[in-house]
Amino acid sequence: MLAAAIACGQLGPDLNGVVALSVAVRDSVEELDTLRPRAFALDGRGDSVAATILWATLDTALLKVVSETTGVMVAKQPSPTPARIQARVGDFRSNPIEIRMLAAADTLFAPGRVADTITISATTPPDSLSDSLKVELADTVTGISTPVPLAGRPVVYTITYPPTSGPVTLVTSDTAHALATLQTVSTTPAGVATVKVRLIAGPRPDSVVVTAGARRAIGTPVTSQPVSFVVRFLP
Repeated sequence: MLAAAIACGQLGPDLNGVVALSVAVRDSVEELDTLRPRAFALDGRGDSVAATILWATLDTALLKVVSETTGVMVAKQPSPTPARIQARVGDFRSNPIEIRMLAAADTLFAPGRVADTITISATTPPDSLSDSLKVELADTVTGISTPVPLAGRPVVYTITYPPTSGPVTLVTSDTAHALATLQTVSTTPAGVATVKVRLIAGPRPDSVVVTAGARRAIGTPVTSQPVSFVVRFLP
């Protein structure tokens, strides 16, 4: 998401002078990632004008300014309180903009088994449910020996086999039956996300392959390969 701020000054007789700064920037950044804010100056008519815009942070313990002219900044560390940045033209400054400082999601792994075998139920239609397919999302950049679990981050589960939808579904509740070949699950305070595989209708596949993946705040995958699970069905 983007955060935005506009700073306005007193309108004087010179409508060609800078009277406002419009700033656009992401509202969050992960540890060791780069923040690239943008801004332009406005004159008294509301038109953009050429101006040298300089950038600063009001919280140097959280953000490092790499270039005050381009606004490139690097997040130093996560923090429960946001960092603040500011743009200026001469002595004219924008309002401080708060940036959430997030821990870096850099590892996604299965803390338990990645294979499960289930027996088809005798009901008509069959209704068989797998064990939980569990992954943990964590931060290892902080230098702590034990990975730090990350809460409230999305993990995407996808059925990759069989290639056609219908016989199986992904569920987040034991009572759910709706067809879903993709589920997005938020991690718990322990950094854990889970789904289950349910056989619902159609020809029974010998096995089902499910992948779990997550992305960092900047959109890049947390790991080069998603976590894969295999669920096998026995008659």
